[in-house]
Amino acid sequence: MAHPDQSHCPEINSSANLPILPLIPTYLACLMHLQDGPKNEVTSAVTRITQDALAACLKHHTQGFSEEKLDTVRELIRIGLQSQDRGTRLASGRALVGLVRLYQRIGFSRGVAKRLNHVFEIISTLLQHSKDAVKETTLISLGAVGKTSDPEVLSRALFCLFTQLDRNSILLKGSHIYAAKHHQKTPYLLVAPYMEQISTYVVSVMPRQPNALLETCRFLSLSPNDFLSVTLPHTLPQLFATCNSSSLESIHKELGKSVSSLFLNASADVLAHVFLLKRVEETDQALMFILQTLSEAANNTKIGLSNIVKSCIIPLLGKLVITMGDENREVAEDAIQAIRKVEKALESSTSGSSGSKQHLGNFLKGYMLGIIAILNDVLQDVQGRKTDDMKRKVLFGLNALVREVGSSISAVAPQIMATLQTTVCLTPLSIAALQTWYSFLTTLSFKDLGPHVGPTTAALINVWPSLKPEGRSLAKQSINYVLNDAFNDLGEHIDDIVDFSCIPELADSAEKIGALRNGISNKDRLERILERTLSDNNTVVAQALEELKSFMLTQARGFVRGLASGDVFDPLVGHITKALLTVVCRDGENIETLRLLAFECMGILGAADPDRFDILFQDTGMIVLSNYTDENEAMHFALHLVQNALVGAFRSTSDIKYQSHLAFAIQELLKFCKFTPELVIPGAPIPLKVRARWNSLPKHVLETVTPLLEARFAVNSTNVSINTQHPIYLGQTTYREWIQLWTAFLITRASGKLAKTIFDAFRLAVRNKDVGVAHQLLPHLILNILISGNEDDTQKIRSEIVAVLEDQLDSASTSSSDKRLLSAQAIFMLMDHLNKWIRIVRQEISMKRSESKRSRHNYILNEAELQVTRVDSILASIDQVLVAKAAFECKSYARSLMNFEKQIVSLRSRGTSRDDLQVYYDRLHEIYSHLDEPDGMEGISAFISLPSIEHQIRQHESTGRWTSAQSCWELRLQQSPDKLDYHLGLLRCLRNLGHYDSLRTHIQGVLVRNPKWERALAGFRVEGAWMSGDWGIVQGMVERCQEDTWELAIARLLLALRSSDESGFANAISMTRLQLGTPITAAGERGYRRAYDAVLKLHLVRDIETIRKSVLHLHEGGAKGQILPELFSELSHRLDSTLPTFRTREPILSVHRTAFSLSRVATTLFKRAVGRAWLDSAKIARKAGHWQTAYSAVLQAQECQAPLTFFQSAKLVKASGEPLRALYELDSALKTAEERQQLQISQGIIDLTEDIQVDDDERKRVEAKAKLLRARWMQDSERFDVSVVAKELTDLARNLSEFESAHFHAGHFQDECYKALSSAEKKSSRGPRMNLFTVRSYATAIRLGSKYAYQTIPRLLTLWLDMVVNGLPQIVSRVDHRNKQVFSTLSLLIVAVLEEYPQQGLWLFMSVVKSTKATRETRGRGILEQIRNNPKNAKTIVPTLVTHAMSMTTELLRLCDHPIKDDATKTLSMLRDFPALTRLTPSPLIIPLQESMTVSLPSTSSSKSVHQPFPPDAPTIAAFYDEVDIMKSLAKPRKITITGSDGKIYMFLGKPKDDLRKDARLMDFNSIINKLLRTNSESRRRQLRIRTYSVVTLNEECGFIQWVPNTTPIRPILLKYYSARGIDAWGRDMSVNFQKIKEATEKEASRIFEEKVLSLYPPIFHEWFLDTFPEPTAWLSSRLAYGRTAAVMSMVGFILGLGDRHLENILLDVNSGDAVHVDFNCLFEKGKTLETPERVPFRLTNNMVDALGVTGVEGVFRNASEITLQLLRDNKDVLMSVLDAFIHDPLVEWEDEKRKMERQARRAGDINAVKESVDLRKLAKTALIPIDRKLRGLYAKDSNRNDKRDKEISTSNLVQMLIEEATDLRNLSKMYPGWAPWH
Repeated sequence: MAHPDQSHCPEINSSANLPILPLIPTYLACLMHLQDGPKNEVTSAVTRITQDALAACLKHHTQGFSEEKLDTVRELIRIGLQSQDRGTRLASGRALVGLVRLYQRIGFSRGVAKRLNHVFEIISTLLQHSKDAVKETTLISLGAVGKTSDPEVLSRALFCLFTQLDRNSILLKGSHIYAAKHHQKTPYLLVAPYMEQISTYVVSVMPRQPNALLETCRFLSLSPNDFLSVTLPHTLPQLFATCNSSSLESIHKELGKSVSSLFLNASADVLAHVFLLKRVEETDQALMFILQTLSEAANNTKIGLSNIVKSCIIPLLGKLVITMGDENREVAEDAIQAIRKVEKALESSTSGSSGSKQHLGNFLKGYMLGIIAILNDVLQDVQGRKTDDMKRKVLFGLNALVREVGSSISAVAPQIMATLQTTVCLTPLSIAALQTWYSFLTTLSFKDLGPHVGPTTAALINVWPSLKPEGRSLAKQSINYVLNDAFNDLGEHIDDIVDFSCIPELADSAEKIGALRNGISNKDRLERILERTLSDNNTVVAQALEELKSFMLTQARGFVRGLASGDVFDPLVGHITKALLTVVCRDGENIETLRLLAFECMGILGAADPDRFDILFQDTGMIVLSNYTDENEAMHFALHLVQNALVGAFRSTSDIKYQSHLAFAIQELLKFCKFTPELVIPGAPIPLKVRARWNSLPKHVLETVTPLLEARFAVNSTNVSINTQHPIYLGQTTYREWIQLWTAFLITRASGKLAKTIFDAFRLAVRNKDVGVAHQLLPHLILNILISGNEDDTQKIRSEIVAVLEDQLDSASTSSSDKRLLSAQAIFMLMDHLNKWIRIVRQEISMKRSESKRSRHNYILNEAELQVTRVDSILASIDQVLVAKAAFECKSYARSLMNFEKQIVSLRSRGTSRDDLQVYYDRLHEIYSHLDEPDGMEGISAFISLPSIEHQIRQHESTGRWTSAQSCWELRLQQSPDKLDYHLGLLRCLRNLGHYDSLRTHIQGVLVRNPKWERALAGFRVEGAWMSGDWGIVQGMVERCQEDTWELAIARLLLALRSSDESGFANAISMTRLQLGTPITAAGERGYRRAYDAVLKLHLVRDIETIRKSVLHLHEGGAKGQILPELFSELSHRLDSTLPTFRTREPILSVHRTAFSLSRVATTLFKRAVGRAWLDSAKIARKAGHWQTAYSAVLQAQECQAPLTFFQSAKLVKASGEPLRALYELDSALKTAEERQQLQISQGIIDLTEDIQVDDDERKRVEAKAKLLRARWMQDSERFDVSVVAKELTDLARNLSEFESAHFHAGHFQDECYKALSSAEKKSSRGPRMNLFTVRSYATAIRLGSKYAYQTIPRLLTLWLDMVVNGLPQIVSRVDHRNKQVFSTLSLLIVAVLEEYPQQGLWLFMSVVKSTKATRETRGRGILEQIRNNPKNAKTIVPTLVTHAMSMTTELLRLCDHPIKDDATKTLSMLRDFPALTRLTPSPLIIPLQESMTVSLPSTSSSKSVHQPFPPDAPTIAAFYDEVDIMKSLAKPRKITITGSDGKIYMFLGKPKDDLRKDARLMDFNSIINKLLRTNSESRRRQLRIRTYSVVTLNEECGFIQWVPNTTPIRPILLKYYSARGIDAWGRDMSVNFQKIKEATEKEASRIFEEKVLSLYPPIFHEWFLDTFPEPTAWLSSRLAYGRTAAVMSMVGFILGLGDRHLENILLDVNSGDAVHVDFNCLFEKGKTLETPERVPFRLTNNMVDALGVTGVEGVFRNASEITLQLLRDNKDVLMSVLDAFIHDPLVEWEDEKRKMERQARRAGDINAVKESVDLRKLAKTALIPIDRKLRGLYAKDSNRNDKRDKEISTSNLVQMLIEEATDLRNLSKMYPGWAPWH
């Protein structure tokens, strides 16, 4: 065992896997024999070897650690260390080292620690030995012990060495130096961790052993002054506790500081030590010594103990709480007693309270925030690095504090949660953190626990993989407490608990949560998950994203798929996308994990078409208008900062120091708002205003800020000046440094008492690593300083703005791209804020000026105008061209566009020629190419006089004309073949056309001439290689190129897929997602459209992953017949949800083909899948007009043996202009396929292989479509007899009985044939037979699907009812049908609809029940009675709804008809005038809002059985406001206000003596148009729509119209702007001029109108958009919205013959810019019959054009008009069917027209004329004839032209004619002056 051969065994580092060796008993037994003998036998050599053997035994001993045996060993070593033989003493020293190391292996539990004390007692005793030889070997042994890495042993060893330093021993000094060298540290660093014990000893002996200090300082290389200063926190507590006045005096002499000042500077440390003394007498003695010292220093002034304690109470209690966490329970108990002593000391000055135990928590409660801050400082190493043991002690101290304080600990819950979440992730601290966490949870009341269960469970699940078994057990304990003990009391917070299913050990917990959530709908589950993604806590967000991923992939895969299907996606798609965008744009710590999860979820959702859903964001900004002179507004602003800037940062940060800074800011703002702790005391007297302000805060904000009401955070002096060079921007290297320093400087320059108070609270918070707070404060600070008018500050701000803008254009700038971009965005945000303030204040000035003329008001107005002038002058002094160019450089294209357009408008107003404007038009052209706004590009192209190749390329690329762009690039390359950019442009075209072979060939040729271009072409080259399957090139490119291009990222992923490398693929996919998602983060929360290409790439990555998983399943033996159809269906659905353009979908299909080709299983099926992907490419290429690409794709599909390629081939032939050849090819291919099938059947061949079964459904579907297409082409060709086509379609409907299309087209063909019959033939037996066939076909189509619902339902009802809506309106309009049998069936239909959808149906039907026509009223009441008395409805809400609907309609009619005799009456009282209506609320009836009344059809891919046609949560009527406003117009319409069950306010306008059926039908009509617009990809992309509103008809004479909120008529807008320019609304000469115009010829009238009228009113409408939407993106989107909604309504108005479009009937939405038309009284060309006939098809006056921007009608307006008109023409049948209701429900005005015609006929004595005129339906049909003609493209400006001369006009030509007609001055001049044609 002694290793006599001197060899060494391996070092033992752990006890794991060691042999069991109980050597010590054996050794002791042998030793007894060895020592049993005479001295000549037991020689020094023997004793030396026995000690070495002991050392070896101790080294190898692994079992048996009894105290008795180890004590025996220790005694043997002690004896050996005193041996006379030096060798024996040294051997004993080695054994001593072995014993210490054995203790280390055991672990320093309390028992072992005591034994270690005994070891060092031996060493200390021997160092005092009388023999120097013993001291010498003991020092050597001590040095050997000091080699240990264990800090506890090293600490004791060093202390022993330092106790000997006063002895002048070379060996001693050498031992110190040797220890330092061994640990490879300087002496100071070696000693630093143990300085407390060492310094205390050295200083305590300083008076009697001054040499000890000098030797210590010499060893540490410190001066005595420095040593004493550094160690004061360690030494002073001990010196004061022992009343060591001599040592204190020595320190005083050395440092020159009085003893009293020494105490005051370390009072917390000293008092903590003193109060921790065990004996009360010792504590009292020390305190008396301290008081005496301080009193003497203060000239014997009496000083109270409580005052001293109060001066340092927080740090004192903090230190004592930390001591409460000591693992030694005695020490921890001492700390508790010490706190009681502190409490007693504080109370001694007022009362002699006993300080009993039950009061300890109450005492600590008032100091919790400060204590937590102290604890966190230690954990964060704020005052120097602390050991893990110390930090564990802090956490255990926190644990003890929680237990002592009890449930009141909730006041500091956010701080404790931040502490625990930070420390639980650190392995050495995790156990302590988990134990404290459990105590924290169990101490809180269930009510207070709720908000923390989400973050707690999320954090525990997040840290679970890194926990050891003990940690997992503790985590599970906390989870079980939440799920078992607290579960039933958590209420709504149960939803915050995360999903545990990912952790097997928590299966029981997961099952419980799963059972709870099983009863929740998928919609609710998804919304709850999304709500958690918005949490301020990153750990909660991470877990929510994990749950969202699981939800979308497995739990609700079908549900999520259904959300993103159809022409309009479910709003939840927008919610998901918004939540994910919010996550990826978050900033803060550990954000990369969140982004990776969010990117993965984006890929799973897919690149959802942004035109099919909306992402709604709320503007949380605020503008301070009064410059902090209004205290209420200032307080509102302070609360705004707390809620929107501080609380989120406070809750989310894990940086506890930063949290303290934020807490200080919140604390100060709460004080500013006059919030006090009494707010949370029930019944406390609080001013109402203060209480209201407090209650206005959201729940999560209140939870966070309530504890801070009693906070005592403080900072150093507030007058901190920041001296820096201006502009600050030039001296800072990063955006963060710049914005933080600038904001901090501006805080010192804030002006005004209130402003200074608010901003001063942020002086620390803005200097942290999080720039969010500084970013929010900056615009408010600058506005305050600019308004205040300090010229020096103003110029500094201006210079800062200009410096940032100029840096964007400086090619020699050294700023990083991030700094430049982010700084520019901050400046633009600032400018928007200033512009918005200017706009709002100007509006207020205008309003106040009109309201009051008093002097005081004038003074206030003058001051406001001065402020506006100051701010405006600064903005005006900044060069707009500089702003525009800087905006362009940092890709803020909307801003650049806005500024350049301002320049153009200014130059135009000065008469600048078109040639001189070309340079500006060129900039707009370039901007539009980046904006992805093809309409704008086309519009500005019309103004380019001589378009260059560059212009043409931009236009072709932005509009997707890639073949034309390719030709342009080829021309450029002919001129300059060595320009890389030109080659890249050509390659871009080839890629977008899908010509990858050409792309690869071109790259090869280029690289031969220019090999140095390889890196620049790498992306194109690698993409071409993987598309072509050239994996050698792909591998080589990936290895050579390290660029972060998306093509190389996808290439790495495909290579990993190809190599079947599991870990490689997982790593590659994570890296790829992070790389590809970066542009999404850069685009911001509202940048989904801008980042769509990046989202598309994430979609591709997910598709690759999906294909890989399916291939792996096949490898594992999965069934091809199940796995592959699911895969292909999934990929097809995901493709359908993307933007339907070739540029978007072709890359997806290309990657699909590549991934399919990599499979080594099911190769035949995957080859056919590649073929189908080629067919899909052919389809989208054909629709995009890329004929050559489509043709190539079809050939590729044929090569892959894709089934039925002839279908796409024939379609391509037809699209390229050869319809007959297409028909013959299709017919031939179908016949060939049929013959092949017949042959196989005749030969008895049946292929039952799995591969064929997978393709069979697809083949049948395509074959059916092909046959149907053949029949339709036969019909279109007009070369086949009608009977042949009819037979073909009839046979198809019979053979393809499950195909909706077959039945629709069969019925439609019969219907078209019926319409072509003569009147006589229609009345013969042939007509009804055709009608019957159509009705049956349409009915079958409706049963099979909803694709053709808008075509079939209205026409089916019309045919059926005429022969013997969107359904219900049409059915209701026929309720007085003459045929009783028809009415009987009709009533059954109405009853069925009303019983199924009573909420919507009753509002539509009540106009029948309250009809002024007796027949309609009687029949209506009968139907309602039938519903009410039906026993089946007895247990439903239907009878109740019927009763309520009857009562509500009666009372609403009474309100409408209420006589108003006095014109001065402005309001009525609901309670006084209509009490019965008030009593009806709350009502179960829904509020008849447009969105609640509009039916939605299921998408073709969704389940019809679960489809909800109406919103399930439509608000009901909760209450009516008492005030009923009376409008000023002649009919005295009345506005009522309703409170909905959702808490929102809704308004309706009651219109008496007005037939609103026309408006109602028109809203139905417009709703249908909106649905059609959403089905068309081009209109959907442009978001073309009509703004509709609800119209409720109560009878033929009264009704209510939904008040359109946030709208204003155009007329007052224009009048206001003209008034500001001093232009009267109706000039003095206007009457004269219009009289002349009335009498003049068209040509002369046009001249007078232009010279005398238009010249007085320059177009100014564009200014409203600039003022209302100062933020450029909002400005552009609002102008686009205006142009497109105006265009849509112009085309619809033209079709319907809508007139009376004066400027009070066209409103503007002040939030979106939408044009909203109201008052549809002048329909069906009625305007042409007025006294002054209307001569324009729609309103397109100068101002209407001016608002469209510098391009006018070109581009946006024209394209929207053409798309809309073409859509209306394509859906003529649908629209005419909807309008058919007018025929069967004739309007009151037509009845008036009938009576007028009858009177005229009687006067003329024409009896026949009287009979004919009685037919109201004929009158209505006549009114619809012009609509039918327009929808067929038949139109003439001259309405008197003979119809026979009419010919169909193309849509584009018709739009041009209409625009010319609407803008023709000859027409405008002859319009009625009240129409205001000059506006």
